[in-house]
Amino acid sequence: MIKTAGELIAEAQTQINCVDVVSAKALYDGSESGIIVDLREAESAAKSKLKNSTNISRGLLEMKIAKLCPDSDTLILTHCAGGGRASLGALTLQRMGYTNVHAITTTFDEIKESFG
Repeated sequence: MIKTAGELIAEAQTQINCVDVVSAKALYDGSESGIIVDLREAESAAKSKLKNSTNISRGLLEMKIAKLCPDSDTLILTHCAGGGRASLGALTLQRMGYTNVHAITTTFDEIKESFG
């Protein structure tokens, strides 16, 4: 049986830590070394991004995350435009061994408003 993207996202969200923007901001503000990973495509990030985020397109996450985050316990917040890629990326990071990963599952506009 072929699964849709929506089904894969819903399945991922049962296995990860999903947070709203208020909870994400509290986690980030309480962390000394937390990182925010923008999983949108580079073109979208070039138009508008969070001031403290690093863009890694979801398709390159596995190849680039170790340079950005060598410590498996570092707080990692993933985000995208609406939560889908953030959720799939968070699941990937967990499978890679990262232990403090949270997907922000809200719209980019809401995240931008809170994080700047």
